[in-house]
Amino acid sequence: MTDTSQAGLYIDGRRVEASGGRSYPIHNPARPAERVGQAALASVEDVDRAFQAAHRAFPAWSARSPAERAALLRRVAEHLTADAADLERRTRLFTREHGKVLKEAATEMGRLGSRFTDVADNAPRLMADERLSGPPFDTVIARKPRGVALLIVPWNWPLSILGAKLPQALLAGSTVVIKLPQQSAIAPAQTVAMIAEMLPPGVVNLITGEASEIGDAMLTHPLAAAINFTGSVGVGKHVMRLAAERLTPVTLELGGNDAALVLQDAELDAAAFRRLYQGAFMTAGQICMAMKRLYVQRSRYDELVQGLSAVAAEQVVGDGLLPDTTMGPLNNPRQLQVVRDMIQQARERGADVREFGAVPDPALYRQGHFQRPTLVFDPDPSLDVVREEQFGPVLPILPFDTQEQGIVLANDSRFALCSSVWTADPERAMAVARQLEAGYTYLNGHGPLAQDNRAPFGGFKDSGFGRNLGFQGIEGFLSPHSISAPAGWLHKA
Repeated sequence: MTDTSQAGLYIDGRRVEASGGRSYPIHNPARPAERVGQAALASVEDVDRAFQAAHRAFPAWSARSPAERAALLRRVAEHLTADAADLERRTRLFTREHGKVLKEAATEMGRLGSRFTDVADNAPRLMADERLSGPPFDTVIARKPRGVALLIVPWNWPLSILGAKLPQALLAGSTVVIKLPQQSAIAPAQTVAMIAEMLPPGVVNLITGEASEIGDAMLTHPLAAAINFTGSVGVGKHVMRLAAERLTPVTLELGGNDAALVLQDAELDAAAFRRLYQGAFMTAGQICMAMKRLYVQRSRYDELVQGLSAVAAEQVVGDGLLPDTTMGPLNNPRQLQVVRDMIQQARERGADVREFGAVPDPALYRQGHFQRPTLVFDPDPSLDVVREEQFGPVLPILPFDTQEQGIVLANDSRFALCSSVWTADPERAMAVARQLEAGYTYLNGHGPLAQDNRAPFGGFKDSGFGRNLGFQGIEGFLSPHSISAPAGWLHKA
């Protein structure tokens, strides 16, 4: 029986220990002294074993039809939720090792299976070649899977983000090596093992451990035919540099500094304020597509500040396993310090900074990696809390005068991942959205709860390039293959 407090590797159809039996501890960010369990500490040798297994499995897996692969994806989706007791156990374990509240952990666990089903629905489209009839030629444009794909996911929503890469790669015909984050690896690793055991050996392989030890070996492995990375800008640039050594194609989703524009005709009722709050503070703000800059037309500024402050004041900050908790801790002390430094800088520069929410257990709050939801009112635009990605529970709110000025302010960022427009006028919403520099724009919502996962997701500028989700997310694991013949030879009239 598998130890429910451990995460092993999964290579070539088997759960295995890391070389030498090495592992590392994982602690509860709400109670840092509490050891949740341990995860395997992979070596470079383990990395090679995983790639070799994926490489051996690739010919048979890619030879299956998209329909056959889709059928297996649907079986995986059913398997992930078939045992309700085990699903609840993994969800609670995930909350303990990550910090997010139980409801959000359950959402992430449940979303993974649905993403397998959604991707499977693309099989008919994948099977259809594009046909160009002559003259001058009859041409078929087919698609070929690239080969072994390396999938690297971050710690904030590891399973949800994996669901934006893994089923897409599998339907495309790729076999995969998955690198989970060092933090929050136990429940995700156990879940990945459940997926892998439903597929032929070697199709899905899993490694965990320290990026400083195995990261470069993964990125430069000669059998890596594609790399799909989600994480920070700095690491993303390192990924791209190393991938260039072997001309390995990469998809990079590198976070953002998402702007929201609240226009003067926006409907700001109680439901809207809750959507605004969730768009910024879900998972304690640790979401790449979270709202991170809120611009509001000046005539509605006071109303918005009052309404959003009221929602923030209702929050309960504490252990995510407790039923009354609405916001848990940040995942790790490094990220907590980043957020606290931004808040401190804003205070020192004279900004109006206010913290909200109840703290039922002050002793726990002092011990854990907690930060209450924080609003920064009309800060200097040069502050880090405006210019940089906070990735935590702090949101600057800034007024603007004209719609044109708001668009300029929203686009004044080195990031271009997501944005949102809040207005009662659909035509105005679309006109403004088309002028925003972002890979995804939400209308009267923001973030995971406002996102259509059938559409491609990704950004440009420092937010990276390439797309996950949607049919475009599948195409990222494929290469076009053009086949031409004289006109009239392939395509009969």
